[in-house]
Amino acid sequence: MPEKIEDSYAFMFTSYPDVVNVEQLQEMLGIGVTLAYRLVREQKIRAFKVGREYKIPKANVISYLMNENA
Repeated sequence: MPEKIEDSYAFMFTSYPDVVNVEQLQEMLGIGVTLAYRLVREQKIRAFKVGREYKIPKANVISYLMNENA
């Protein structure tokens, strides 16, 4: 299993765009809407708020899964 985010990026979540929204984050992690928003609001998964929506770089989701930002 790759140890770096760069290595993981090539094969994880390839069907998703580089920047995802909360609904796509839910699909990626198999979680509900409440937990998805909690992870983003508590900055456990770093995101940017653009208008009323959160934009989440796919690399940040991978980083969260690999516990590199914990």
